[in-house]
Amino acid sequence: MAELSSIWIYGVLLVFSVLLHPGGSFYLPGSYPHKYSVGDLLSVKVNSLTSIETEMPFSYYSLPFCKPEDGVKDSAENLGELLMGDRIENSPYRFKMFTNESDILLCRTGPLNAEALSLLKKRIDEMYQVNLILDNLPAIRYTKKDEFMLRWTGYPVGIRVGDSYYLFNHLKFTVLVHKYEETNVARVMGTGDAVDVIPNLDKAGSGPPGYMVVGFEVVPCSFQHDAESVKNAKMYSQYPAKIQCDPTTVAMVVKENQPLVFTYEVSFVESDIKWPSRWDAYLKMEGAKVHWFSILNSLMVIAFLAGIVLVIFLRTVRRDLTRYEELDKEAQAQMNEELSGWKLVVGDVFRAPTNPSLLCIMVGDGVQILGMAVVTILFAALGFMSPASRGTLITGMLFFYLVLGIAAGYVAVRLWKTLRCGDHSGWVSVSWRVACFFPGIAFLILTTLNFLLWGSQSTGAIPIYLFIILLLLWFCISVPLTLIGGFFGARAAHIEYPVRTNQIPREIPPQKYPSWLLVLGAGTLPFGTLFIELFFIMSSLWMGRVYYVFGFLFIVLILLVIVCAEVSLVLTYMHLCVEDWRWWWKAFFSSGSVAIYIFLYSANYLVFDLKSLSGPVSATLYLGYSLLMVLAIMFATGTVGFMSSFWFVHYLFSSVKLD
Repeated sequence: MAELSSIWIYGVLLVFSVLLHPGGSFYLPGSYPHKYSVGDLLSVKVNSLTSIETEMPFSYYSLPFCKPEDGVKDSAENLGELLMGDRIENSPYRFKMFTNESDILLCRTGPLNAEALSLLKKRIDEMYQVNLILDNLPAIRYTKKDEFMLRWTGYPVGIRVGDSYYLFNHLKFTVLVHKYEETNVARVMGTGDAVDVIPNLDKAGSGPPGYMVVGFEVVPCSFQHDAESVKNAKMYSQYPAKIQCDPTTVAMVVKENQPLVFTYEVSFVESDIKWPSRWDAYLKMEGAKVHWFSILNSLMVIAFLAGIVLVIFLRTVRRDLTRYEELDKEAQAQMNEELSGWKLVVGDVFRAPTNPSLLCIMVGDGVQILGMAVVTILFAALGFMSPASRGTLITGMLFFYLVLGIAAGYVAVRLWKTLRCGDHSGWVSVSWRVACFFPGIAFLILTTLNFLLWGSQSTGAIPIYLFIILLLLWFCISVPLTLIGGFFGARAAHIEYPVRTNQIPREIPPQKYPSWLLVLGAGTLPFGTLFIELFFIMSSLWMGRVYYVFGFLFIVLILLVIVCAEVSLVLTYMHLCVEDWRWWWKAFFSSGSVAIYIFLYSANYLVFDLKSLSGPVSATLYLGYSLLMVLAIMFATGTVGFMSSFWFVHYLFSSVKLD
C-alpha cells in the first residue's frame, strides 16, 4: 500500500513538473530534427505581413518584393493556419548549409507606379512586419534599448523619416547551426519542428558532417543601390560593389517610377544551442520573471479568498442543517410558520424556470465549450501543441469541440428530461438547437467580420472553400454527434427531485435590493482569477507575442472553475434564504457575469494598450472577436455555476426530512 502511494505521489509530482515548465526542453513524440550536410540547399519561406496597428494580415507578395524564379507556391497548411490568417509561401531567398555568402543580388523590380508606391507607403505607415521562416524557425531580430536587448520576430517593411519613406532592401542573415549528434538525436522529440526523418550515419562515423538549424536571425538595412549597374544581372549573381549593412542609417528612398533593388548576405555560426532548446529565444522574452511572479501572486490571493468563502459557506449551511434536524416534527412545523428562510421554499425550489429549453441549450453548449478548453489547454501544457506547430492549437480546439458535441447533447437533453419530470418528448428539437445555437452565433459574427476582411483584401479572410469545409464539419460531424448524445440523454434516467412541487407558486417577499444587481456583481470574484493572465493572453493575440505558459493557464482554469462554483453556491443559498426560489437563471449568470467584466477589460485594453490601432475596420474586428470570446466564456462559466448550484440545492433538500 505504501509503495502504491509513493508511486501515485511521484506521478502527481511528475505531471506538475511538466505543467509548470512547458517552455523547457521537454518534447513529446511528433517529429525529429532535420540534418543538413554542408552545401545542402536551405529554402526560406515567407508568411503573411502582420502589424499590431491594423491586426489585418496581408500577403507578402502584395508588395513589390522579389518573386521566386519558379513562381510563387503555397506551402501545405492546416485548418488552424488558414483560420489564423497565415499564408506560408516560398521565397527567392536560399542558402547553402555552412556556406557564407555576401553581396548577393536578389532582383531588380520594375519602376514603381503610383498605385504600388501608395500601397508601399501605407504599409510602412501602418508598421507592417515581414515574417520569414527557415526550417520552421521564424526570423528573429534583436534591438538594443537602453541596457536591454529586445527580441522581435520579423523585420519592418520600411521606416518613415519626416516626409521620406525608406525601404529595407538589404537583409543580413545569421543562421545558427548545431553539429549533428547521432547518439542523442534519436531521443530528441518535438511537436511539428520538422517532418523529415533523420538519416543515420554509418556505424564507423565516417559519413559527412551534418548540422541542424537552431537559430535564424536577421538584420534589415536600407542601402542605396545603383539600379542601372544590375539592369541585366541575373538572380543570385554578385552585386558589383561592396555592400555595407548599417542598421542605424537609412538610404533607400522609395519614389515613383524608380526601380527597387534587393540584396542579401548570409553567415553561418556554429552554436552550443541544442535542437530541443532552439525555441527558447522565442518563448523566453524579456519580462518572463514578472510574468511568472504575477501569475503566482494572483493564484495565491485567489486560492486564499476562495478558501475563506468555502469555509464560511460550509459552516453556515452546517449550522442551519444541524439546528433544523435537532427539532421534532411539531417543532419543525412551528418553525416553518414562524421563521423565514430556505426551509419555506421547499414546495417551489424545483419549480421549472422560465424558458427551460433555452437554459438546457446554454448549459449543453457550455459543457461543450468548457470541455474543449480543458482538453486543449491540457494537451498544450503537455507539449502537444507547441508554437513550433503553427495552427495546431486552433485545429485541436476545433476537433475537440466537434467531438464533445456528444457531451453537449447528453447533458442538455438529460436536463430537459429532468425539468419535465421524466418526459423526454421534444429531445430532438433540443439537440438540434444545442448543435446550432452557439455555432450559429459564432458563424454569424465570423461571417460579418470576414466580409470586412474580404473588402480589405486581407489574408485573414476565410476563403470560400474553407467556409464550405467548416459548414460540412458542422453539419456532418457536430450535429450528428450532438443528436447521438441527445439520444443517450433521452434514454438515461432523469434526476429525481427530493421534494414535491406545489401547484400554486409561493409569493416571493419584496427585496430591499434588486437580486440581479447582486448576480451581476458576483462576476468580480471569478474575474479576479483571470485578469492578470488575461493581460498576457490579450498581448499574445493582439501584440504579436508568443504565449507559452499553458501549464499556469491550466491551473488558472481549474481555479476559475472552483471559484465560479463557490460564487454560484453562495448566491443561490442567499436567494433561498430570502425565500427567492427562482434560482435557476441566477445561478447561471452569477458566475457567467464574469463575461461582462472581461468585455469591459477588452474595451479598456483597446483604449489604453492598443492606442495605435488604426481605422474602424480594425476596431470592429477587435470588438467582434472579443464579443465571440466573452460569449464562449459566459456559456462555460455559467454552466459551471448552474451545475454546482443544482447539485447543492438537490443535496440540501434531500439531506433534511421535510415531510
